[in-house]
Amino acid sequence: MIPFVDLQGQYQAIRDEVRASIDSVLDSGQYVLGPEVMSFEEEFAAYTGTAFGVGVNSGTSALHLALLAAGVGPGDEVITVPFTFVATVAAVRYVGARPIFVDIEPGSFTMDVGQLEAALTPHTKAIIPVHLYGQSVDMDPILAIARRRGIVVIEDAAQAHGARYKGRPVGGLGDYGCFSFYPGKNLGAYGEGGMIVTNDAQAAERLRMLRDWGAKEKYHHECLGFNYRMEGIQGAILRVKLRRLDIWNKARRTAATLYHEFLKSGLVTVPWLRPHNEHVFHIYAVRVREREALRLFLQKRGIQTGIHYPIPVHLQKSYSDPRYPSGSLPCAEAASREVLSLPLFPEITKAQIETVAQSVTEFVGLQSVAA
Repeated sequence: MIPFVDLQGQYQAIRDEVRASIDSVLDSGQYVLGPEVMSFEEEFAAYTGTAFGVGVNSGTSALHLALLAAGVGPGDEVITVPFTFVATVAAVRYVGARPIFVDIEPGSFTMDVGQLEAALTPHTKAIIPVHLYGQSVDMDPILAIARRRGIVVIEDAAQAHGARYKGRPVGGLGDYGCFSFYPGKNLGAYGEGGMIVTNDAQAAERLRMLRDWGAKEKYHHECLGFNYRMEGIQGAILRVKLRRLDIWNKARRTAATLYHEFLKSGLVTVPWLRPHNEHVFHIYAVRVREREALRLFLQKRGIQTGIHYPIPVHLQKSYSDPRYPSGSLPCAEAASREVLSLPLFPEITKAQIETVAQSVTEFVGLQSVAA
């Protein structure tokens, strides 16, 4: 079997160091926040080129708190995309704001910046560009529009640890950068975790209060806060893994290059790389019209795949909005019908990639003959 990800293989490579880091937390007795989380916050902020990092318990919490720290609330509108994990939009709803959707580019799967201006209204308070699959959104036009209008930019970088836009790390381009450390991410915890990065000292202080019951000092609650604290063990593990992130991302890019080479016939549409981006390939998603048939074909050959994402957010039952009926965001809807994520992880071998690519090519060939 060729797995979609191989977390066990990654763990075996760093097992001794991870166990030592966990033991240090257990010995310290500081299981929530504490020195390991604080050190990870500093190291990850430096990695993203920002001044402050605030560790939380998930990427969803990071988005929620960033919106609150930015002052987004009822009556405000937040522009984002429908082709994303639902947490991006859930966080907007959590603060009582209204999500406004713009479609994606069919090549990059990221926000079509050309549609952004038309979506702006006097109620627009924030923009959440999503760096999907490990590739940055075209950020400069977004930042230019936001600065002219006084709009906050909150980057959803949950899938883009280490990605760069014109040489600059994502997450540090806007006012806030939000990351997830879900286990399958390029930088994944052994459980849940998240981070907000920012260059605003006052915002960082407010974020720390918001994640810890609204308190600067224990039992002195200055605002309505939440129990969104990062665990000490996760901070320790993530410090170990952060030191290897660039190596792992390089391995992902190498694997993607091999896929590109093996699938260069054009029988399926391979990921498009924006020229000035450094993609980190959290997901390697191809496009194929017979997506479900291909998925089953690969499954029978012992090849695991994923679908990211089968239903765009505006067509989800719990997020339906009469302003966005079926057909209103055609690029996102087409992508949701056609994307299939192939196995890709730092430890994947050339032989495994070739096997997957040969199976994809075989399937497409059989479909052509049948037609």
